[in-house]
Amino acid sequence: MLGVALVALSLVSGGIVIGSALSDDAATVTPVRLDAAVRSANDDGTNGGTTAPLEVMPGPLSGEDSDEPVADVAKAVGPSVVLIRTNVGQGSGIIWDAANGYIVTNDHVIGDADSVVVQFADGNRVSGTVVGTDSARDIAVVQVDSNESELVEVVFAPTSTVEVGQLAVAIGSPFGLDQSVTAGIVSAVNRINEFGGSDPNNPVDVEMIQTDAPINPGNSGGALADREGRVIGMNTQIRTAGDSNGNVGIGFAVPSDTVVLIAQRIVDGESLELAVLGVSGATPTDGTVGALIQSVVNGAPADRGGLQAGDLIVSLDGEVISSMAELSAEVKLFRPGDQVDVEVIRDGERLVTVVVLGAA
Repeated sequence: MLGVALVALSLVSGGIVIGSALSDDAATVTPVRLDAAVRSANDDGTNGGTTAPLEVMPGPLSGEDSDEPVADVAKAVGPSVVLIRTNVGQGSGIIWDAANGYIVTNDHVIGDADSVVVQFADGNRVSGTVVGTDSARDIAVVQVDSNESELVEVVFAPTSTVEVGQLAVAIGSPFGLDQSVTAGIVSAVNRINEFGGSDPNNPVDVEMIQTDAPINPGNSGGALADREGRVIGMNTQIRTAGDSNGNVGIGFAVPSDTVVLIAQRIVDGESLELAVLGVSGATPTDGTVGALIQSVVNGAPADRGGLQAGDLIVSLDGEVISSMAELSAEVKLFRPGDQVDVEVIRDGERLVTVVVLGAA
């Protein structure tokens, strides 16, 4: 599957199972009161499942008030967006780390290729090596020799800076037309895509940014940028209508937080295995925010951590959880063996427990 993944997308509804595999070394932890002392997730005080969050950095256009913001964004971000060709197709990529020659793109752009041809904005073409791929989040990293071309890396912006309705500029190579620019707005933030990932036989819940900026096959792996010239996400999927493969105004980008998190794991040679909690449940239908546990798998990490049916999970490691689908997506950003703080409401009381996540 190359270019943009053409799949019918829909929001999660009803119940969902968040894994059932067990972790042999998962310790039993008794829930504690929220206002009591709760130890950090890891002994070293770091978050077990994620690297340091993306820092909020000013973009190349920060503080500017332009009459032509899209043109300015295209000029600022375009040099950092490349065309990637394999022996069976093509897509786009974003220069992530200029010093080391790292370029991020979609896994479905790379396919089974070990090497690719990278074409830069100035037309220069070089060979690139595939460092690694992650089908669950549809992310891949390609490396080129930084001495063979002048690399201009982007500024990535965390999702916390993204607002619904803001300008969104897509830059990529639809149908091989490199450096194509389209614009629209951010239609939704943290939209759960239950068909995330590049393997249609093993879809994964992934939080994504929804946009109406026109993106088409070949835009995959390209940049979605804000008016400051910061990349807020990597264009990955579109929703199509009927037999048409064209854009209908509903596109999805993997948020920059996730792109950088997974890309760093890839280059560091870390595990990309998905974590599981071991519960099933649903999103409350009465407007209550959270993920309602309906059952806990016997002996699973959630069970060993003291979670019970009827608990309403409202945060995971400090991140607010608004639905069961969001819980599923957040859990999958962690790795087996990571320790996470799970905050629940049980019988009107807020409790926190530390759970050691298991493996899928």
